[in-house]
Amino acid sequence: MPNIVVVGAQWGDEGKGKIIDLLSEQAEVVVRFQGGNNAGHTVVFGGNKHILHLIPCGILHPGKLCVIGNGVVIDPEALLKEIGELEASGIQVGDNLKLSLLAPVTFPYHRALDKADESKRGEGKIDTTHRGIGPTYADKYGRIGIRLVDLLDETRLRKRLEQNLPDKNRLLEKNIEQPPFKVEELLVQYLDFGRRLAPYLTDTAVLINRLIDEKRKILFEGAQGTFLDIDFGTYPFVTTSHPVAGGVSIGTGVGPTRIDDILGIVKAYTTRVGAGPFPTEWADGGETLRQRGKEFGATTGRPRRCGWFDAVGVRRARMINGFDQMAITKLDVLSGLDTLKIAVGYKINGQAGQDYPAALEDLEKLEPVYEELPGWEEDISHIKKYEALPANAKKYLARIQELVGAKISIVSLGEDRTQTILQGLFF
Repeated sequence: MPNIVVVGAQWGDEGKGKIIDLLSEQAEVVVRFQGGNNAGHTVVFGGNKHILHLIPCGILHPGKLCVIGNGVVIDPEALLKEIGELEASGIQVGDNLKLSLLAPVTFPYHRALDKADESKRGEGKIDTTHRGIGPTYADKYGRIGIRLVDLLDETRLRKRLEQNLPDKNRLLEKNIEQPPFKVEELLVQYLDFGRRLAPYLTDTAVLINRLIDEKRKILFEGAQGTFLDIDFGTYPFVTTSHPVAGGVSIGTGVGPTRIDDILGIVKAYTTRVGAGPFPTEWADGGETLRQRGKEFGATTGRPRRCGWFDAVGVRRARMINGFDQMAITKLDVLSGLDTLKIAVGYKINGQAGQDYPAALEDLEKLEPVYEELPGWEEDISHIKKYEALPANAKKYLARIQELVGAKISIVSLGEDRTQTILQGLFF
């Protein structure tokens, strides 16, 4: 198994957690490169469900080293809670987890600002998770952020808080009448977080590059998906980081020439959480698919909007990320539908278009051009071989391959690890 990047090719929630968990059996190291605790990866095995928000899925496999890179924003309270829950369930964390000293830290004022910003937007709100992820990244790029390394030194942390809090408190008092945050209270709390996280902290860029030099098998995982990327997503209804494959180098300090392959994760239909353009959404929000596929967010429980497979979007995701292999998830959810639709093109104001337009106003006008395929009635959740799938299921997968221009190497037919068909993947 070479060094592989796993990316979501839609709006996130493609089922990356299960696929990463499967690949972790072959990998020696699993690295998270972006996002925060505003997203979750769900893994089911042995009848037990594990939902991870910050820690890579590899932690569920004994002896795998898990690394959180500098591109991830860390809420120490949330991370420590996640560590505690894993250890309480019998999963050893300890030396199996390493954190970047350079990772930005989320504070309570970031969460408060996130909520205040959303309330100001009114009907134009982004539908964030209120976890403070956007404001934390904003501080990073505004060059006023506080990083994990700062939690290890009282003088340094005090200086950073004294620089930040006056402006934060003024903004919060003006917008939501939030009581002011106090330097001393945050200082005590976050120095304690720093003490508890210190055993995990290291220069992860040096660590990961050394492991690559040692020919270790490394899996890079992100959160969210391509169309939530801050540059290439349906802006401004996007996240505040780079979940695309290019985000690996930024979020870990590993040069692009050291990445061997990229796997795109694609749901057999399309979902997105929160507001924003969604060309193939069903008129009722996709309630049928939502109930069939248990389409509720792993982090917040929010219902996902559901619709038909969008081949135009996934083809664009293939181009942006550079993957030539895909994992298709939740194919079993489509069983029992008489007819399936795939968006093969778009129209804007009646005119045919070939790709996503740049402007939000044009994105909102997209009308999908559909191709219809026959469905299948059989329950396929137990099938272990590709050849045993119903003929119409194989036709559906073949058409997706043809339209996207990438090979399907994994087919997921349910939540559990065992409900998977593997087809000559690159490892």
